[in-house]
Amino acid sequence: MPQGAGNVTYRAELSTGQRRVTVQKGPLYRAEGYPVSIACNVTGHQGPSEQTFHWSIYKPDKPEREVQIISSNDPTFTYAFYTPRVQRGDIYVERIQGNSVLLHISKLQTQDVGEYECHTPNTDEKYFGSYSDKVNLTVIPDTLSVTMSPQTLNREEGESLTLTCEVSKATTQHTHLSVSWYRFEERGNQATEIISLSKDFILIPGSSYTERFLAGNVRLDKIGNTAFRLSIGSLQPVDQGQLFCEAVEWIQDPDETWTFITRKQTDKATLIVRPEVRDFQVNISVESSFAIGQPLQLICSVVSKSNQKRRLQVVWFLNATEIGNIDATGVLGLNKGYEERANLGQLQVSKISPKVFTFTISSMGPQDEGAYRCEVAEVMSAPEDFTGLPQRKQFADISIRLRKPTAKNMELSTKNGKRSLWEGEALIFHCKLNGAEHPLSVIWWHTPVSLQQPEFVGSLEKDGTVILGPSYKDRSNDGCIRLEKENTATFRLEIFNTLMADGGTYECKVTEFQNKDGGLSWARKTSVTVNSLNSGLHVTLQSRQPKVRISDTFALSCIIRSDYSALKVPMTITWQFQPKGMLDYQHLVTVTQNGTIEWGHSQEQMQKKIKVSQSSSGSQLLIYDAIEEDTGIYQCEVKAYQRETQYTYGPTRRAAVLTSHPLGIDITLPESQLMVKSDSQVQEISINMEAEIQCSILSKTKGRTQIVVTWYYLPLSHEASWLKILRIDQNDVVEYGDDIHTPKKKQKFHSEKVSKDLFRLHIQNVDNSVQGTYHCTVEEWLWSTSGALYKLGEKESGKTELKLKPIGSKLNVMKINHTENTLEHRDVTINCSLESPGPSASLFSVVWFRMQEHSGVTVLVEMQHDGILKHGKEEHGEKLHCYRSSARDFVLRLRSVETMDNGMYWCKVEEWQLHGSPSKWVHLASDESGHTLLRVLHSEPTFSSRICSSSLLLYFLVIYPFVIFIPLLIFTCCLHRKAKKVSLQSSKARQGDALWVDLKGARGSFLNYNNYKSDEKPEEEENEIR
Repeated sequence: MPQGAGNVTYRAELSTGQRRVTVQKGPLYRAEGYPVSIACNVTGHQGPSEQTFHWSIYKPDKPEREVQIISSNDPTFTYAFYTPRVQRGDIYVERIQGNSVLLHISKLQTQDVGEYECHTPNTDEKYFGSYSDKVNLTVIPDTLSVTMSPQTLNREEGESLTLTCEVSKATTQHTHLSVSWYRFEERGNQATEIISLSKDFILIPGSSYTERFLAGNVRLDKIGNTAFRLSIGSLQPVDQGQLFCEAVEWIQDPDETWTFITRKQTDKATLIVRPEVRDFQVNISVESSFAIGQPLQLICSVVSKSNQKRRLQVVWFLNATEIGNIDATGVLGLNKGYEERANLGQLQVSKISPKVFTFTISSMGPQDEGAYRCEVAEVMSAPEDFTGLPQRKQFADISIRLRKPTAKNMELSTKNGKRSLWEGEALIFHCKLNGAEHPLSVIWWHTPVSLQQPEFVGSLEKDGTVILGPSYKDRSNDGCIRLEKENTATFRLEIFNTLMADGGTYECKVTEFQNKDGGLSWARKTSVTVNSLNSGLHVTLQSRQPKVRISDTFALSCIIRSDYSALKVPMTITWQFQPKGMLDYQHLVTVTQNGTIEWGHSQEQMQKKIKVSQSSSGSQLLIYDAIEEDTGIYQCEVKAYQRETQYTYGPTRRAAVLTSHPLGIDITLPESQLMVKSDSQVQEISINMEAEIQCSILSKTKGRTQIVVTWYYLPLSHEASWLKILRIDQNDVVEYGDDIHTPKKKQKFHSEKVSKDLFRLHIQNVDNSVQGTYHCTVEEWLWSTSGALYKLGEKESGKTELKLKPIGSKLNVMKINHTENTLEHRDVTINCSLESPGPSASLFSVVWFRMQEHSGVTVLVEMQHDGILKHGKEEHGEKLHCYRSSARDFVLRLRSVETMDNGMYWCKVEEWQLHGSPSKWVHLASDESGHTLLRVLHSEPTFSSRICSSSLLLYFLVIYPFVIFIPLLIFTCCLHRKAKKVSLQSSKARQGDALWVDLKGARGSFLNYNNYKSDEKPEEEENEIR
């Protein structure tokens, strides 16, 4: 599995209510040229357990376009763009489980950036849930740099070594580095780790360098920001090889797991360590028959060419585990496992001479087989009271194997052959040694899954003594651990109420005692798996009524299915409720494992309306008389328990907890079935009689419904609005409207509930004031057990028009339409006349109306039958005057009209008479006149007023004529004088010419002339005088 694939975190829930597809959290950042693995998981599905997965990508440049990459089942799913990489195996899908896969891209390219979608085709009966999920992948450049110059280094054994590598990165994201140094041997294929600095900045030595690291001979230091220096003190020949530095860049994904994104190594530096010349060596020899139960002695001797005295210390090992040591001062130290045998005289470590050391076992057993090592070290001189430091070490190895007698057949099995069991289930082993001839003892070992070293469970000695391991003693006291011997050759280990930690590998080691000190041993191992109760527990919450109406009863079923139903595991079921608008769940009720019911602290009111039951398959919650407060999300929590003792009624501990998926319940109002009779009618009632108006309900909603009836009245007036008469509430309490506030008005109306579906309004002493239109409004209310009322609907009945029967009077107003044109600021009179005066017993009232284009109909003034005037507005009193000019004529006078008085005018005349006992004025009849259209015109101006109103025109007509007339007069006088002069000169010339005329020819003319002159002469003289 690629790096990081094992730590995938899914965004999933433990529920099976609906399908849910999840991929690991994003966004993800990976480096170009390196692999990536993306996990996808589906839960809550139906159909086959092995689901199909389709992987697609949406590129940043075309985010709406889907590009199909690969499918887990369909080889034709891949688009041509990805086909070559899929065929080469660079891109492939690994199935982890039937409902879980990994998408692997072996070598990322820059074109792989985008949003990856994991889709699962539907295998359910219906679509319900999510079928795909997406995660963003960003491909970043590889900026990691790791450098070290290649070189060859020659060192003497015991010298020191220092190497430095430069590591740098330029990634914009937050990443960590880990740096490791390795040694690569020429003869091996694997590199040996020397020391590492982890991504968490922790120094971790390699397994073969741990002791030298603790002694300070191996170090890794960071110098500056980029340099990492390896230091090895006191080089040894095993350090020889090719050394290199490796850096790994790590990034933390959103699910808080660390994943490497780049990895690089430096060039190798060759290290040659020349070994130091030895001046002593170590030999080891053995004295033994290698038979079980026989003694064993190992002799370790030091051989040296020099005769100088040496301070030596020795350490004995078996299978690389220290047995004991003798230091340079002769002090003996034994490992804890061998100290007990030494105290019993079964083992001895001694120094018999300055250069000879021995290791002795009095009676060999199978546990004594293996590879022995004698390691001798020369200790340099040191000050007093100081043991000194090791200077040189030499060692010798020898392998010890016991001679095996004829093989015997050994069997290790579990009851019914079960290798996999559930937590809490009994685990029983049978261990049998066939062909045993001597007394037997058995030792049981257990290696848990999470540990490497085996744990001692217990032993059964040949004399029947039972010894238990320290971690199993308490469980034995509770009866959960039992070691028994069925017969001479068969042993049984019983573990009751198993825990998860009981899984792993079990070893049965049987020893056959051929003598008092021991004998041969046989061992067998077998592995068992203990599954958690949680993994086999499945909880589903169901309801057939996701939408519930108020006052209904609804049921919730918590269905429990476990894979270990035969074990009869005790379970507790807790019902939880999250009211609408709240964040936290409330504890409703718990049914414990022993059947006890425990209610939540805040749910005392719910106890009266909740019934809870429990069975082997789950629990059912019944909620009666649903109210609006029951709306919210419900879930059930199941806890499975495991007994801590072998006794049926012993204490238990919680072993599994699983919560169902949340289920929403919506409490709604039922649909109203209210219907009211809607027929309209007209009633004519004689004056002072009683009227009855009915309100009939045809149908109602079933359940605890209540009715509210309200009666309304619309008077005959033009500007009247609906008035509330009275209201009968759910408790039959009568509440009168604001307009029916006087006792006299309240006595006029009376309500009667004839039956649950019929209401009646009584009107006493009918007169003109109650004429109009009536109807009722019926409201339907639902009453819940909590005392709350919910309005379901409202219906309105048909209209009933109430009229007074005519007494016989006939009122006719003249209906003549005409137009009245007048000028502003004049008075206008509008007449309204009856066709006949009417009876003497009758009085008349008149109302004048005006209708204008933008303001509608306005009541101007009313003259009541008793002569009292009522103006529609206060300002109308100065403008309007209403009076009666004769018995049949009514007059409306408008003073100084303006254009705003334009409109249509008419009157309404009503006839009144005294009737009844006591007498009361009763309206008999009414009629309206024709319409008078009043047009108010602007006044026409006179000629003089127009002139006076214009200064320019005044100047033009008065001043300008004088300015023009004076020069014209002077010019005329001058012209006249000049004309007179010319006429005088002409007259004198004619008189001179006449003296030369022939007397004969001019006689008559002369006479005539004289006659003429006699006429003109006075004038000429006059002119001369002038």
